[in-house]
Amino acid sequence: MIPNTNAYWLANAHVPVPLLVGYPCAIAADLALVHLEIRDGVIAQILPGDQPPPSSAPIVDLNRGQVWCCFIDLHTHLDKGHIWERSPNPTGTFEDALRIVASDSHAHWRSEDVYRRMEFGLKCSYAHGTSAIRTHIDSSGEQARISLDVFKTLKAQWADRLTLQAVSLVPLDYFMTPAGEQLADQMAAVGGVLGGLPMMGEELDAQLDRVFTLATERHLDLDLHTDESDDPNAVTLRHVAMAVLRHGFTGQVVCGHCCSLAVQSPEESLKTIQAVKQARIGIVSLPLCNLYLQGRNPIDGQRLVESIAPRQTPRWRGVTLLHELKHYGVAVAIASDNCRDPFHAYGDHDGLEVYSQSVRIAQLDAPHGDWCRAITTTPADLMRLPTLGRIGVGLPADLIVFKARYFSELLSRPQSDRIVLRQGKAIDTTLPDYTELDDLITR
Repeated sequence: MIPNTNAYWLANAHVPVPLLVGYPCAIAADLALVHLEIRDGVIAQILPGDQPPPSSAPIVDLNRGQVWCCFIDLHTHLDKGHIWERSPNPTGTFEDALRIVASDSHAHWRSEDVYRRMEFGLKCSYAHGTSAIRTHIDSSGEQARISLDVFKTLKAQWADRLTLQAVSLVPLDYFMTPAGEQLADQMAAVGGVLGGLPMMGEELDAQLDRVFTLATERHLDLDLHTDESDDPNAVTLRHVAMAVLRHGFTGQVVCGHCCSLAVQSPEESLKTIQAVKQARIGIVSLPLCNLYLQGRNPIDGQRLVESIAPRQTPRWRGVTLLHELKHYGVAVAIASDNCRDPFHAYGDHDGLEVYSQSVRIAQLDAPHGDWCRAITTTPADLMRLPTLGRIGVGLPADLIVFKARYFSELLSRPQSDRIVLRQGKAIDTTLPDYTELDDLITR
């Protein structure tokens, strides 16, 4: 369908208006009908669709099929991925996931194992149409060296296809030790981001002060897991925001999950949202994983009596206050999180699945508005990737072409027949076969 030439037109394309930069169109419209000229790997022209495109190059008539920029996956755990078959989590709970991953890591996470599973995730992401990925990496002790060495290798090998960023993942008290300072140096050496898990407690602010100091000294951005629970008393996100303001931190801060915000009183949640806005923190929600993990126990801690039912239907979705955060001007993104591991048994590193399911889970529609930016433009900005996650003249022709013409069509089918363009060329979108990992699973 896409000609193997250096120049051609994608004619009669429906492009989501919020993804277009530098192109005038009706503000009220969800989709703009345009012609896109692709030349030498970039978008050379964007013309209105109400007039025929020039015939100076081959024309591909998309019949109003949608064209998106490639996805930006801001929060993943590639080092944990695809271990479900050897280390399943029968209860599906967060506590058991922690225990099972720790056991699997101790038994298996050597260089070859980590490399092959991470590469499998990259293959899936690339085939689905992702162009940039940030992955959190379990970084305690010797595992940091093993996994970061693998990351550096993959970053170099995939440099012409994917932009990769690494984030450390340790409990925040780890940074109070010499090993924590060494980890900060390791993250700086790989051009990474400093990250960790803050927990409520008397030492939280001192731990945050230490992390912000380490990040400032090394000119690192921060990316933290915050409040991934249904505990209304968990307000580490607010503590992070106050630390940003206390330190006058000028780097980019991203906080993931923020689930407990949704079970706090409106007055309490608004205090945090306002602090987050003032601190310029970006929020990334992980709706698929948190829908899977959260709500497996009642919020009030009382189980249904056994005579009624042996299992409880989840009472909440585990998703943070996306609409409220966005209303107050906070940058909000969505991302994949875990795939086929004890924290989330499913997932395929597909940005469209993340967007489609998030629309359903968090009602990101009526109207669709600019929520398409949550898996494209916004995460690109939070990752400091100004040429990705948007469509405009002079930008790379890293695009996804769908037959679906309208959002109702796009979100009703998996769009397995999508065409992914990288620098204007159609790539092979064949997904890796799960059997590639069989010898790892059966060891």
